Amino acid sequence: MRFIQSFLLGLTTTLAVLLVMGGFWSGSSTALAATVTVQMGTPAGMLVFEPAEIAIAPGDTVHYEVAGVPPHNVVFDPGNSAGDVSGLSHPAFAMSGGFDISFPADATPGSYSYYCEPHRGAGMIGKITVQG
Repeated sequence: MRFIQSFLLGLTTTLAVLLVMGGFWSGSSTALAATVTVQMGTPAGMLVFEPAEIAIAPGDTVHYEVAGVPPHNVVFDPGNSAGDVSGLSHPAFAMSGGFDISFPADATPGSYSYYCEPHRGAGMIGKITVQG
């Protein structure tokens, strides 16, 4: 009798775990957001974003890190962007360290162009493609 009780308890526990794990593998689960790093400038003094073009998913974050001669910022160009960029720009100048820009989970798929305001004329521009 004790063997049957132990077997049923083990079977019930196993079924409960499988049901919970099944919820994780179902289509209703959401993917974890990622963070992609972009350097602002290079240690050699180049005025570029490195990499200049990246692809992300809606909900992802882009971490901008000062790697070259500051100051740097990130200003999104509404005329060359697929969706609303009003809350994406980081107009404050970073002298060191970095900052994050998170794209909303409902970001419109497509290309988003941006630039560093003081170095735009030198070609410090970048592009983010939000995948659909």
